[in-house]
Amino acid sequence: MPDVGPNAAAARRTLSLTRVMQEGPMNIDSWGYRILADAVLILHLGVVLFIVGGLVLILAGGRLQWAWVSNLRFRVLHLAAIAYVVVTTWFGIDCGLTVLEQSLRGRAGQLTYDDDFIAHWVSRIMFYDAPPWVFVAAYTAFGLLVAWSWFAVPPVRHSSVAVRSQG
Repeated sequence: MPDVGPNAAAARRTLSLTRVMQEGPMNIDSWGYRILADAVLILHLGVVLFIVGGLVLILAGGRLQWAWVSNLRFRVLHLAAIAYVVVTTWFGIDCGLTVLEQSLRGRAGQLTYDDDFIAHWVSRIMFYDAPPWVFVAAYTAFGLLVAWSWFAVPPVRHSSVAVRSQG
């Protein structure tokens, strides 16, 4: 999820620019870090899609009586994912995936705002520049909506016998 505060992004850009000026252009080893950074960014997008899309599917599935949206493991994982986002945002902690991606980009000698094609477009989808309170409010509201979905479409623990007979 997005880092809180415009100053953090500006500081990373300055630090990255300084590092590039000191270390020179990318070498062959830098490509590995760049690929890993892109992979982390794509994973991060996957997490965002899981959280947002998961809620849409839960609510639609509840209405359409899709049994799988009540799967307890799926629902716990979904709730844990949004809870992590909400709690880290409340405490002003940068998302671990964002920190990892930026670290890898720094090791690759990349400027955080000078991305390749994949990073550029995935970043445009996921990251916004807004005051921290906007993210706290939005993530908290979304987290409450996910919590409400537990009542609207209650998760069900399926017995191992029932699961085996379906498969």
